[in-house]
Amino acid sequence: MHIRHLSLTNFRNYGRLELDLPLGPILLHGDNAQGKTNLLEAIYYLATTRSPHADQDAQLINWIAAQSEEPIVVCRLVADVAAAAEKRQIEMRLIQEVNLSGRNGGRTFRREALVNRRKVRLMDLLGKLQVVQFLPEDMQLVTGPPGNRRRYMDITLCQIDPIYCRQLSQYNKILEQRNALLRRLAEGRGKRDVLPIFTEKLIKLGSEIFRRRAMFLANLARETHRIHYEELTEGKETVRLGYLPRLQENGGRRADELIALEQLGEWLQSHVDDADAVQARFEQALAAALPTDMVRCTTSVGPHRDDWRFWINGRNLASYGSRGQQRSAILALKLAEIHWMTKISNETPVLLLDEVVAELDEHRRALLLTYIKELHQALLTATDPGMFTKDFLRQATTMAVENGRVIPDKI
Repeated sequence: MHIRHLSLTNFRNYGRLELDLPLGPILLHGDNAQGKTNLLEAIYYLATTRSPHADQDAQLINWIAAQSEEPIVVCRLVADVAAAAEKRQIEMRLIQEVNLSGRNGGRTFRREALVNRRKVRLMDLLGKLQVVQFLPEDMQLVTGPPGNRRRYMDITLCQIDPIYCRQLSQYNKILEQRNALLRRLAEGRGKRDVLPIFTEKLIKLGSEIFRRRAMFLANLARETHRIHYEELTEGKETVRLGYLPRLQENGGRRADELIALEQLGEWLQSHVDDADAVQARFEQALAAALPTDMVRCTTSVGPHRDDWRFWINGRNLASYGSRGQQRSAILALKLAEIHWMTKISNETPVLLLDEVVAELDEHRRALLLTYIKELHQALLTATDPGMFTKDFLRQATTMAVENGRVIPDKI
């Protein structure tokens, strides 16, 4: 899979961009704050409908256009994508309109998704362009909060598994309704006989999410271990990914809880083909947590509170790993993600690397560049092209980025 052409209108610092993208590695170079990261962000947004950098989607609209007096401002992102089976055009529109009622600061905002010029649900855009993104901030997958790791699972799985994406969306809606009912019950306003209805729906959807996440992490863990053991550390270190499904309440010492959750993850991965057993286990967990949920007015167990962790040589990587070991684990994870996506979808994803090469030592950098040269398409950003080998630069297409303009050149 690769992008043949990218068109941006009123996106970030790009007022207008029409860019043909060739196969192979593409190096975007230039000073900081010129638009390199914005270009990768646009591609990632088209693939996932999410920005890795913006708190709100309205922030993606070109600032000058957004502050104009135009009644309607449209930010358009369009990509012509070539896949194995077909060629397709995907598009996202971010639309800001003047609100005559004066509410919301006098402006409204909405999003539209299109495939081959026909409007579709945002969910139906997922998978039309598959990407793997590698950012320096990805170190947060090791050291950051559980929400970062859940988000990584959801974004990656939704690009490949539309059933998972639909189930996740439905689960979140039911979860919100159940929590609202718990709050009403605490205030003496709700009907207790409605709670089992929401709980039953939550069990059915949540157990499927548990199973699909367990399968995903088991497959990803095997490939991550292989790359890390064989190619990054030459057999000196082992890395392991452990699934920590929230199939029980918080309780006890943190270390004991991690052991219990990891054991639940191992049980879940051994029962991925037994939907009834997973449903029964989730049902038991919700029943046990109900008294606590009634007091706290929230659902305390379920996949919305899942986590997963890295272990290096049997120890928690976040607590005991060096910075170099953490970088190696994330690099192995991202390379494993490419392998997993390719195997499941029979499509090689587009790789997006934002200033990552500068963060790696010579050995890790050489391994990454070797992988890049084998992909159909990879886009890299760098302020200093001199960190790349002459051999890599000969094979790559280089483009200078300056103040929202992209100019093909040759280094």
